Amino acid sequence: MIGRLNHVAIAVPDLESAAAQYRDTLGADVGPPQDEPDHGVTVVFITLPNTKVELLYPLGDNSPIAGFLEKNPSGGIHHICYEVEDIAAAAAKLTADGARVLGDGKPKIGAHGKPVLFLHPKDFTGTLVELEEV
Repeated sequence: MIGRLNHVAIAVPDLESAAAQYRDTLGADVGPPQDEPDHGVTVVFITLPNTKVELLYPLGDNSPIAGFLEKNPSGGIHHICYEVEDIAAAAAKLTADGARVLGDGKPKIGAHGKPVLFLHPKDFTGTLVELEEV
């Protein structure tokens, strides 16, 4: 069902500093910040030859990243995203197999303009999993 790794998301306490570190220290291709109000985050994508890294920073008071950073003040890996061909079919199979889809269970449009949904970390060895339809 899952396809290639789309990105690894890292929550950061200072978006500008983290982007500069990837750009200046690691020599990575760092994109511009983009606000994603529906998800409560500002993101910066770092393009690598085989995948992407997504830097996440809180946007607004109700950001899920704010809570993550309270528990992890230095930041850290927040989630991993896999590609799927049909997100509705993937969600149906996962829920039939006992996995929990977060939120209302319906896909939202993600930072790439494609449908995404998140799976409960307790169902995937402690890892928050995002699925993105390609």
